[in-house]
Amino acid sequence: MNPTLVESIEFEGLRIAFDSRVLRPRPWTAEQSRWAARLLADLPPGPVLELCSGAGHIGLATIAGNRRHLVCVDADPVATQFACHNAEVAGLAERVEQRLGLMDEVLLPDETFSLVLADPPWVVSEEVRRYPDDPPFAIDGGPEGLQVARRCWRLMEQHLAENGQALLQLGTIDQVAALVSMGDGSLRSVETRQFDGGVVTRLVHAG
Repeated sequence: MNPTLVESIEFEGLRIAFDSRVLRPRPWTAEQSRWAARLLADLPPGPVLELCSGAGHIGLATIAGNRRHLVCVDADPVATQFACHNAEVAGLAERVEQRLGLMDEVLLPDETFSLVLADPPWVVSEEVRRYPDDPPFAIDGGPEGLQVARRCWRLMEQHLAENGQALLQLGTIDQVAALVSMGDGSLRSVETRQFDGGVVTRLVHAG
């Protein structure tokens, strides 16, 4: 981490560091953290999982006001380094575990989480060039923008606790509908909120 290139912003009372190799934290995503923190007050005991955690700001803000443990998963070593740093600066390092690698490979088969946050890249590949300031790896969601989101969905199907809930960030309401139709029916979207920069949908187990 080159300190001369590092920037930082305030995010829900936390000081979040990042540089040009990591997606700049979007202020609007604080709404996802606030929503998640409110949900946690009524969810059963258990840790929080954040998939595609980036610099870690959404997950860290989610647990800052409670005693939950957080598992951050990202395939980018630079993002993981920043997430680790940001957890330490926030005084949350003892409650945060960083896992570097493909999300399908770093979770144990029997692990379950009371809350799952998923922040996958959702920009359609052919539109990535419209965002030259963003690292392509962090925003490219494939031909439909759902390539990584589908993997997040499968993992939520497997690892969301019986009475748990999930908050999935995407670009549009149409993407939410398309993703729901691709699932195996074990999860359902019960609420979707639209913000200036994207949408967040709340998922629960069906039935």
